Amino acid sequence: MANRETLGLIKGARAGDVACQLALGRVYLFGQGVPQSLPTALHWLARAAQEDSEEACMLIGTHVPFEVAQPAATALLPYYEQAFDAGLVQAGLVLAQLVLGNAVNSCVALRAKAHAALEAAARAGLPDAQWLLARQAGLAGTTVAAHGTAAGHGDAPPQHAALEQAWSAGDLAGYLAHGLPLARELLQRQAAAGTRSIALDAQQVLLLSRCAQALAPGGSAEGWQCCELAAHGGDRAAQLELGLGYARMDAHGQRLATRHGAANFKRAVRWLTQAGEQGLAEAWFVLSRIYTKPEFSQRNVVEAHSCLERAADLGHGPAQLECGMHAWRNRRDGVNSDVRAAYWLLQAQAQGSTEAQAVLEKIAPRGSPGDWGQGSVPHAGAHLRQLGQNHPLLAARLELARWFDLSRAEALLLDVVAADQGHCLLIDISATHGRGKRRLVLIRTAQERQVLDRVVRLFERVDCGVDGPEGNYRQRLYRLKCYLAEQDVSQEPLSSEQQFQAA
Repeated sequence: MANRETLGLIKGARAGDVACQLALGRVYLFGQGVPQSLPTALHWLARAAQEDSEEACMLIGTHVPFEVAQPAATALLPYYEQAFDAGLVQAGLVLAQLVLGNAVNSCVALRAKAHAALEAAARAGLPDAQWLLARQAGLAGTTVAAHGTAAGHGDAPPQHAALEQAWSAGDLAGYLAHGLPLARELLQRQAAAGTRSIALDAQQVLLLSRCAQALAPGGSAEGWQCCELAAHGGDRAAQLELGLGYARMDAHGQRLATRHGAANFKRAVRWLTQAGEQGLAEAWFVLSRIYTKPEFSQRNVVEAHSCLERAADLGHGPAQLECGMHAWRNRRDGVNSDVRAAYWLLQAQAQGSTEAQAVLEKIAPRGSPGDWGQGSVPHAGAHLRQLGQNHPLLAARLELARWFDLSRAEALLLDVVAADQGHCLLIDISATHGRGKRRLVLIRTAQERQVLDRVVRLFERVDCGVDGPEGNYRQRLYRLKCYLAEQDVSQEPLSSEQQFQAA
C-alpha cells in the first residue's frame, strides 16, 4: 500500500507537476515503498521527459531496457537519443535495438546514429551490443572488427554470409557444416590457454552460441564446450542453457529426465543470474524454482519470490500468473494484496492465460447495473449533464455508478481518489457503511479509464469528508432522491430500488 508521501506524488503527477512525475517514476523504478514496476515507472518518467526533464531522460536511458520500451518505441526514441548524447552507453544500446531491430521506421540519419551508438556499446563490452553488431555485420556480408583482439582472427566475409543465410533459413546441418570447424578452432585455442579465458569478438561468441544450440548441448560434449565458451563471452542464451544444464532443469523449472546425475545448483545460480541480469525472464523463473528446492543449501523462499517477480516484470506469462495467484491466496496477510493479484492476473490474461481470466472473473466479478447502468435509464447522459450544472460532484458519482455498476451506497460514499488503483477500482465503504463489502472492479477499456481520470481530477480539488461541500451520507442521499424525483426516474421500466443494489 502506498504511503502518504507516495499518494502526494501521485496526486501531483496527475495534476501535471513535472517534479512529482519524476519522483513518482523513480519510486516505481526502484520499488521505494511500492511494488517495483518498470512499465509504470516508464509512464511517469516519459511524462516528465515530455516537459524537457533531463534527469528523466537519463533514468529512462539507464534503467529501462529494450523489452519494456519496445511497445512505445517511436515515442521513446528521442529520450534514448538524448541520454546517449549525454554519454550513457546503455541508452545507446537500447537506441540501436529500437532502430536497427526494426522496432521503428527511422530516417537515414537516425540509423547512422544508431550504428554509432551500437559500436560504442560493443566497445564498452555490452554482450547484447556485440551480438547485435555481429548480426548487423552478417546481414550486410561484412566482417565485424574484433574489439581488443587481433585482426588476424576474423573470419572471411563469404563465411559470415553463408553462416547467416543457413541460420536464417533454419538449416542447422548447413550451419554446422560451415561453422563447426571454426568453433573447434576456438575450442582448441581455449584448451591451449588452460584456465585463462581467451579473448573473443562478438562474431565468435555468436558462432559458438549458435553451434551450441545446433548441437543440443545437453546431449553433446562438444555442444556443452561451445556453450561454456560462449557463456564466458557474455552470450545470454548460452548462459541460460548452461544454468539449465547445471540445474538439470528445463526452462519451465521441471527436472529433465534426459539429464542424469546430481545437479550443481550453485553453478546454475551463477549462470542463470547473469542471464537474468541481461533481461532473460526464463532465467529468473528457473531461479525462483531453484531457491525453493530443499536440496539447495541456500534455499530462500523470499529470494524465490523476488526472482519470480523479476520474471513477471520482464513479461513471463506463467510467472505473472503465479504472482497473481500467490497474492490472492495471501490477500489477508497484506494490505491491497487483492489489488496486486488483479494486476498480475491482468498481465497474464493479456498473454492468453485462460486460467488468469477465470480467476479474475471470481475475484473481480462485475456487479449488476444500478440506476445509472448502461442502457437502464433512457437519456442517462443528458440527465447527468443537466445535473452537473447544479451538482457536479453528485453527477460525477452517478456517472461512476453508471460505468462501473456501483450500488447506491457505493456511489455516494466511495472515496474516489483512493479508489483509483490504476488497473482497477477499489470499492471499500466498510468504514462508513456497515453492510459495505470490499470488492474490485477491473478497468477494461480506454473509455472507462478516461471517465475515471476525469472524475478523479474533479474530486482531487475538493474535501470529500462530511465537512466538505457534499456533506454526510444522509445529505447526499437526500440530494439524490430530489434529483430522481425531478427526473421522474421512478416511472422508468425499472424502479430505482430494483435498479440500485440496496445498501
